Amino acid sequence: MADIQLPMRQMEARVEANRCLYCFDAPCIHACPTGIDVPAFIRKIAGGNEIGAAKTILEANILGASCARICPTKVLCEGACVLHDRDEKPIEIGRLQRHATDFVNDRGIHVLKPPEKKNGKSVAVVGSGPAGLGCAAELAQLGYQVTIFEKSKLPGGLNTYGIAYYKLKPQLSLNEAELVKDLGVDIRCGVEVGRDISGEELQRDFDAVFLGLGLGDGNRLGIDGENLPECLDALDFIEQIHTKPLHEIPVGHQVVVIGGGNTAIDAATQSVRLGAKRVTMVYRRGESQMSAYPFEFEKAKHDSVHFLFDSMPISVVEVAGHVVGIRLARTRMTADGKLEMIPGSEFTQECDMILKAVGQEKQAEIMRGIFPKIAVGLGGVITRDQMSGATNVSDIFVGGDCANGGREVVNAVGEGKKAAHGIHAFLAGERASLPIQPSRLGVDGSASGCGLHNPIRAHELEAHWKANQSTKNSGEHRG
Repeated sequence: MADIQLPMRQMEARVEANRCLYCFDAPCIHACPTGIDVPAFIRKIAGGNEIGAAKTILEANILGASCARICPTKVLCEGACVLHDRDEKPIEIGRLQRHATDFVNDRGIHVLKPPEKKNGKSVAVVGSGPAGLGCAAELAQLGYQVTIFEKSKLPGGLNTYGIAYYKLKPQLSLNEAELVKDLGVDIRCGVEVGRDISGEELQRDFDAVFLGLGLGDGNRLGIDGENLPECLDALDFIEQIHTKPLHEIPVGHQVVVIGGGNTAIDAATQSVRLGAKRVTMVYRRGESQMSAYPFEFEKAKHDSVHFLFDSMPISVVEVAGHVVGIRLARTRMTADGKLEMIPGSEFTQECDMILKAVGQEKQAEIMRGIFPKIAVGLGGVITRDQMSGATNVSDIFVGGDCANGGREVVNAVGEGKKAAHGIHAFLAGERASLPIQPSRLGVDGSASGCGLHNPIRAHELEAHWKANQSTKNSGEHRG
């Protein structure tokens, strides 16, 4: 199954890189949750230094290769490009990033090396998805001994199991996990925290714990018939694509996808590419209220996906225990802004497969069962300090979807990095901040124009750290 966008040829990359204005106070850096120094790596590509470009990218984002493929660059870095102000096409940052990272990956070139000395402290990371790998890579480069506990057979989390195949091949995700291992990180797959190892053991055996376990199972529709074999969660459907030969994956002739987000788009487009004759997305609200990015919506339309807006499922229609359709009803907004079903508007949409993409369960309550004192906020996410990832339990930090409710892969990596520096400030008793790319340092050594120099001060944690040395698991919030 071909990539949705082809990689750049070398000369094409040179030409595109030379279009860049190499802004100093570059808005594309500010727009990147991981703070990649975009002008610096593009300048290196323009000069024929792909290895240096890849090093700049991977130092800031260990998942730079996958993010080059799946990031919403049109919204983030490319969306912030100053060429928009000149009515010019923005720099194709994502494709240039892929060009540089593919260059080193294809040649087996290692641009990152583990530190020569360890600092003697250890951190446990729960989950090997983007947040966990981002945190682990950053901690390893700061000198910590890091152990990742992953319940699945393979590392990578969402990138390995949950991204549409035409966007990201699972092997690339596994390669990125190897990059993290090469930094000295121990990844233990098939180990579930709460079953194979307790939260108490993690807190006893490690100096700090990072929770980056993402989200849980898909939400249910709550309608009759959704337990039929042809009614699947969209993420389970996508996971099959990553774990089975493509020709063995069952796909209906007429597929209905319930939902209006990016996962729904992935499921719909992936169904088309697997051979479905007709794919229809059903969304309970209007087109303008879809959470999917506009460019994802356009891609689905380009792939001939049909859309039914202002419609909601009522029940699955079955014959002899198999799906033959779905009963829908039209919806409308009331004067007080609530969604209601229009009486008498029911109709049946024929289909032989239904994919549900209506969100995922939060993991916070599961984690509270493992770490009883951890605080859970509104929406079922783990409460944390936005700056450092610190929770109300002094030695536990958090980041990624289990804390933000579900955002982009690059956001998860960025939050993992923030938490790594929060952990570093907590354990090392030093002023810590997100790393600044060398080209963004002023002549006095201060950070300039990067937007990532918000410090985490040690004195903010010092009092609480000292108070908890004798009672490590007190569960109080840091001072």
